[in-house]
Formats: sequence, C-alpha cells, structure tokens
Amino acid sequence: MIYTDGVWGEVLNIIISNSSGKPFYEQIASQIRGMIFSGELEEGEALPSMRSLAKDLRISLITTKRAYEDLERAGYIETVPGKGCFVAPKNMEVIREEQLRLAEDHLRQAAQAAGSCGIPLEELVEILKIYYSGE
Repeated sequence: MIYTDGVWGEVLNIIISNSSGKPFYEQIASQIRGMIFSGELEEGEALPSMRSLAKDLRISLITTKRAYEDLERAGYIETVPGKGCFVAPKNMEVIREEQLRLAEDHLRQAAQAAGSCGIPLEELVEILKIYYSGE
C-alpha cells in the first residue's frame, strides 16, 4: 500500500520494461486500459496521482503525465481539478472498438505466421473456431 493524496490506496500493478519496444507512457496507458477492460479498475475509481505513480515506478513525472493525458484523450479517464484522475464511465462502443482492434491485430499476426509456414486457411479457421468456442 502507498500513501496517496491523503488516503491509503492500492498500488496499481503496473510493470514497465526497458526491453519492450514501447515507450514507458504507452506501457502504462496500455496496462491501465487493460485494467479498465477487465473490471480491475471500475468506473469512478481514483487512480494514483501522477506524482505518486512516477515515484512508485521510478520514472519521470512527465512520463506518467503523458500516459494519463493519452488515457483522458481516448475517454478512459477523467480529471477532476483539485481531486485527481478517475476511471471514466464506460462507453461500450469505445470498448468494443478497442477490443475488436486488438483481436484484428492478433488475427493478422496469426495469419502471417500461418501463411509463412504453409498452414492452409481452412486449418487456421478451424483452430480459431476451437479457441473461440473454448474447447
């Protein structure tokens, strides 16, 4: 637990990696989006202050500020002046589009991998059907 803005709060379980090809602010924003999608962070829930998160992750305040600004611009969080940043009400259309985009990215990678080693489309579709049905 950390002391944040006068109240005890949970530390966000964010892991940043130097070896990732993504900048730290993108890693932070991506993980917070994931926590919102999964329900780990709920509508109206307060996020740690930018300063607190920067200190906890041992990174620049500018980096956390950029992550929060990106999340706010995309509609995932809201800033209340003098109070902090909070998870915004869920816009189901935005969430669906984001999830669809992620699925498309994964499917593109799977199609490229399958095509490069000669797996026929029909076999790839059958594999997808198995995973989709949860078997």
